[in-house]
Amino acid sequence: MAKRRPTFKIYSYGEYAEWDRTSKNIPKILEFSTEIDAKIGTEFGYVLHIKNGKGEKLDFQIDHPPFTDEEGNIRPPFTGEQFIRTNDFEFYLGDCIWEPLEDKLGKWELTTWYKGQVVAHKIFNLK
Repeated sequence: MAKRRPTFKIYSYGEYAEWDRTSKNIPKILEFSTEIDAKIGTEFGYVLHIKNGKGEKLDFQIDHPPFTDEEGNIRPPFTGEQFIRTNDFEFYLGDCIWEPLEDKLGKWELTTWYKGQVVAHKIFNLK
């Protein structure tokens, strides 16, 4: 019997409650929107629901407005990978706004790939 192909669906997107990065729990959605009223501590992103993907890997990237690190260099996009741990898996991709607020405003583009193909993509405007 052939292995079933994973399915992907964005379950929610927008502004979320503060996320405990040490917890397995997904943050609670506060408002569905791609227009985010940015304040220090605002959490935003999307939740991707994956079925039949246990043992597979996702790659992700967060493109953000140009801001600098401690040495004054422009930060590259955030990238990473996530392993799918169960056959009914939720993956939260997002970020939280930190100081200084001014250089975080603008377009944030969040993308998730599975085997080189885009399976989720959202653009958020932080204002």
